[in-house]
Amino acid sequence: MATLAEPAMHRVAIDPFDVSRPELYAEDRWQAPFRQLRETSPVHHVAESGFGPYWSVSSYKPIVEVESLPDIYSSQAGGITIADFVENSPSDARMPMFIAMDRPKHSGQRRTVAPAFTPSEMVRLSDNIRTRTAEVLDALPWNKEFDWVDTVSIELTTQMLAILFDFPWEDRRKLTFWSDWAGDIEMIKTEELRLERLKHMYECGAYFQGLWNQKLGKPPTPDLISMMMHSDAMAEMDQMEFLGNLILLIVGGNDTTRNSMTAAAYGLDKFPAQRARLEADPALIHNAVQEIIRWQTPLAHMRRTATQDTVLEGQEIKAGEKLALWYISANRDASVFGDDADEIVVDRPNARRHLAFGHGIHRCVGARLAELQIATLLEEMAKRRMRVNVLGEPERVAACFVHGYRKLPVEISRY
Repeated sequence: MATLAEPAMHRVAIDPFDVSRPELYAEDRWQAPFRQLRETSPVHHVAESGFGPYWSVSSYKPIVEVESLPDIYSSQAGGITIADFVENSPSDARMPMFIAMDRPKHSGQRRTVAPAFTPSEMVRLSDNIRTRTAEVLDALPWNKEFDWVDTVSIELTTQMLAILFDFPWEDRRKLTFWSDWAGDIEMIKTEELRLERLKHMYECGAYFQGLWNQKLGKPPTPDLISMMMHSDAMAEMDQMEFLGNLILLIVGGNDTTRNSMTAAAYGLDKFPAQRARLEADPALIHNAVQEIIRWQTPLAHMRRTATQDTVLEGQEIKAGEKLALWYISANRDASVFGDDADEIVVDRPNARRHLAFGHGIHRCVGARLAELQIATLLEEMAKRRMRVNVLGEPERVAACFVHGYRKLPVEISRY
């Protein structure tokens, strides 16, 4: 995902524990401050940041506690990112989405799209995913440099989104473009970029409204637009709620899988002994998928807002205060994953305990599909004895929400 805003400049004083700073992610140096936070202040108040004051929740246990108490820690009150909605601003507009709703409305809308991600649907989609993955891999140049992000990760995930939405194939890269604008929270720092973002979101909404209109009066089909249209919970959504849910599904389906696919290439190259174990024993692939998702954590945080005064890990949280739940840090918590949590270990016995998909009622509805796509990629690479060799450091997203890659120069060879 491309970051479209420049980092905030000339900040008067930098709080070393303000882990929302975009340069930490652009330069891949977020690990040390989070390690110190987990050890000394796992629930820490940041008084000033580019996103205003917030509570930073950085270790595994309190994040699970917050996620398990959705009536106390609301997704709806302030949204799901550390960036705040700007009231009465011409450059901002509320776009409700079910991940940013509380019960009971959240439950009904989530149930509407959940059938697209059931085990039986994964079986139905698996042959298609494998065929498309094979086609992309077979088109790659051997022993020649190319960008893994654009050629493999973006292409595969954008194809999958086009199928899920029954989206015109020739326009599928629009989904990547809209996802990049929707997920970039750095732009809240400038009015000009807020307006630009809103323009692109309205373009997205108008395009999808056309697809909705084409399906009116037609029998149900197994795509997300038809599922929304034929459900009690979502059939009567207004335009902004429709747009909000589209953005959720586009960003969720695009960025999570896309950045984990890139992490598979980059991370396994970074830990060659683990890559060799995986190459020697493809039976480790399904556990390795969980480990790669844990190690990458493609969405660095989710935000909750306290609905009442409460206490978390001895810290007094006031009603209305926001909490950033740093999944990216919890997934490196040594008390859960061991002293080697910063490394990829392909047979890590508890890799599946990662929080990259969240926890509780808001756990990612598309988690199975992401896992299937990444596993299929690794399986098809193994069939071809394909090894990805990283030729230089990646260009990373400069933001604290989507934890991802813009470019990764690689070449492939056989092992």
